[in-house]
This record gives sequence, C-alpha cells and structure tokens, in this order.
Amino acid sequence: MAENSGFYSLKAELGNGKEFNFAELKGKVVLIVNVASKCGFTPQYKGLQALYEKYKDKGFVILGFPCNQFGHQEPEDDANIATFCERNHGVTFPLMKKSDVNGDHTNEVYKWLKNQKAGILGLTRIKWNFEKFLVDKNGNVVHRWASTTTPETIDAEVAKLLEQ
Repeated sequence: MAENSGFYSLKAELGNGKEFNFAELKGKVVLIVNVASKCGFTPQYKGLQALYEKYKDKGFVILGFPCNQFGHQEPEDDANIATFCERNHGVTFPLMKKSDVNGDHTNEVYKWLKNQKAGILGLTRIKWNFEKFLVDKNGNVVHRWASTTTPETIDAEVAKLLEQ
C-alpha cells in the first residue's frame, strides 16, 4: 500500500490520463498543492508558476492536484482545468487528474502526505484549496503550509532545499 511506502513508490494520474510515476522525482525538490480554479486563492497559480520557472532548471517540480471538495470551487473537467490554468495563469507545471484529498476516496498521494505531516493541532485533513507540502530531495515531507501561505513566502525554503 502506497501510504506505508516511500514517496518514490507513489503514482498519480495526470489530467490527460497518463500515469505519473513519482520515481521520476528522485533527487528533486517537490511542492505539492491541491488547487482549484474558482477559489479566492486561485491567483496563487501565478506565484506558483513564477516559483516553478525560477527553480525548475535546478531540480524543482510543482505538482498540482485539482480538487472540488472545498466549496465546489473546481467544477470543471480535467481538460478545461488545464486550459484555464494555461490561458489565465501560464501554468506549465504538471496538473494531475481531479481527485479527492479528504474522505473515503482520497487519492494515494494525499493519504501518504497527510500521514507524513499533520497540520495545525495535529489534524491531518486538508482544510482548503492551495494547501502546500514541500518534499526534499530524499522524498521526505519537510513542510506543510496552509492556504494563506503564498508561493512567494516559501521561495527561501525551496532555495535552501535545492542547495542541500
């Protein structure tokens, strides 16, 4: 079961239906974010893309996981999500298939992430769109941030991990 295995044993389905194998991420710093197109935090897509552009050539990857569990703020299908993100925010980082991050149908990646790093007060559930998990080059979850934490705020932490 993936939640009891390491980060690099995980897999997720991309929005285009292809499988994304996390073994490809060995040696990289990874930011995983649950995203939505109609949320007050949606403008963070621009900041995420800027962070990705700044560090992608140094071994940094962002994975977006569209989710419709918070206020139904991601009602679109995967193709429309990709179009929206590219057209409105210039997103070029990988977007996974829309999936759940809480509840009985939580995708395997989020089961594993939440098991590794609890949130405030030890709660594991994702509270809202645009929560962020930062994974180091060895596949360890080193930070978890709330939706209110902007991509600009975590830039120094990403840079520090890339230098290690």
